[in-house]
Amino acid sequence: MSKKRALISVSDKSGLVEFAKFLEQNNYELISTGGTFKHLKDAGLTPVQIDEVTGFPEMLDGRVKTLHPKVHGGLLAVRDNDQHMKTVQEHGIGLIDMVIVNLYPFFENANSGISLDEKVEFIDIGGPSMLRSGAKNFKSVTVVTNVEDYEKIMQEIAETGNTTLETRKQLAGKVFNLTSAYDAAISKMLLDEDYPQYLNASYKKVSDLRYGENPHQTAAYYVSTTESGAMKDFEILGGKELSFNNLRDMDLCWKVVNEFKNELACCAVKHSTPCGVAIGNSPLETYQKTFDCDPVSIFGGIVGMNFKVDAATAEELHKTFLEIVMATDFDDNALEILRQKKNLRIIKIKNPVSDPQTWVKIDGGILVQDNDHGFSNDIKVVTEIQPTEEKKKALLFAQRVVKYVKSNAIVVSNGIQALGIGGGQVNRIWATQHAVERAKEKFKGDLVLASDAFFPFRDVVDFCAKEGIKAIIQPGGSVKDQDSIDAANEHQIPMMFTGMRHFLH
Repeated sequence: MSKKRALISVSDKSGLVEFAKFLEQNNYELISTGGTFKHLKDAGLTPVQIDEVTGFPEMLDGRVKTLHPKVHGGLLAVRDNDQHMKTVQEHGIGLIDMVIVNLYPFFENANSGISLDEKVEFIDIGGPSMLRSGAKNFKSVTVVTNVEDYEKIMQEIAETGNTTLETRKQLAGKVFNLTSAYDAAISKMLLDEDYPQYLNASYKKVSDLRYGENPHQTAAYYVSTTESGAMKDFEILGGKELSFNNLRDMDLCWKVVNEFKNELACCAVKHSTPCGVAIGNSPLETYQKTFDCDPVSIFGGIVGMNFKVDAATAEELHKTFLEIVMATDFDDNALEILRQKKNLRIIKIKNPVSDPQTWVKIDGGILVQDNDHGFSNDIKVVTEIQPTEEKKKALLFAQRVVKYVKSNAIVVSNGIQALGIGGGQVNRIWATQHAVERAKEKFKGDLVLASDAFFPFRDVVDFCAKEGIKAIIQPGGSVKDQDSIDAANEHQIPMMFTGMRHFLH
């Protein structure tokens, strides 16, 4: 029985020796390149170097070694095509039955601090070319890109002497799945366009999730191969596995606390909506203020903090049922306390918020926009009465929070806590009523109000006057802005315009 041939060129050599020994024992001749050849030879195997097959040495610092007709002819020749078989015979091209290739580690280096020239050297040319050739001819060629597939291939060969057509087809699909993501990552590095003609995505699956937004929906978690981010490299320090909804809530929660760069900040989120936000002078005070914003809704929610959690704060967190506690760090005593609840997910966030864009899938298409990182630097007082400096600070606090509340969005605050949050309503007056009523239940002092978009009518200002709101901030931009300004002047309520809307639908 004539030998089959397997071409091996891998950067990830885990499990390779065992797999290669199995192939040799099952009548495969091994062809390999450079470091792979040495690795197999040192393990006692008998591989053939690629230049013995092609008749050409590796050249151009290894850039050219497998780009040769004796490689690609052996991969692409259709076995039941007489003309193909005649051609390869005439040119002394041996058929190649298996390709085992994992690519140069471009993903791992694309987002590193090395120079562009160094990154370019991690772009694999020969590897993807061999994989694509073998994958196109999957009826006859087995293409292997993933170490995890070695076991299945060995099992099938042991049982029948070859891989099944269905397996070869599946493995070929994996090739094009890999090379499309690989090429997308390269394109992103080289193409300096926010909105290119073709929208490339390069994401790698971290895990399947138990279910999606609801138990009858399937889901998986992917991370970018080209970007860093808070939701990519976090560390799980305790608790059960994360769910689809957990990850969405974590993302929003961390974006809120990242709005406060120079202050201790804490945010509680429930169902992708902030239910408490506060700043404070100590970790414990900051969390307690957040809890006090809405002691009911925080139950079963998640809490994010842009500071190191200490034991005193952990003791308070421990008193409430929470799904997730996330922070920049935890001291040892805090971890010991929090880990007493086995299911509580404890997350250490390593990276700041950095995503440049938001993608929204719609049926048959996708919407892409740059993220709302903006905060107006052209805020103006539009009323006759001026807000005090204390009121201005309170308004700006509320304005940072309102960005993350579903539109129509209203946040009522005392300047250090978001005491009333009204969002997701179909008109602004309902959102205002809800936010003001919630805030007044908990706080009897001066309150200010922030809106994510303009007031179409004066009704919001009139309601604020009736309920004792002391200052207002909104974007402005309505054709009836003057009506709201006139109302604020009548009621002696200072009002500021930001000129920047913050819809979050």
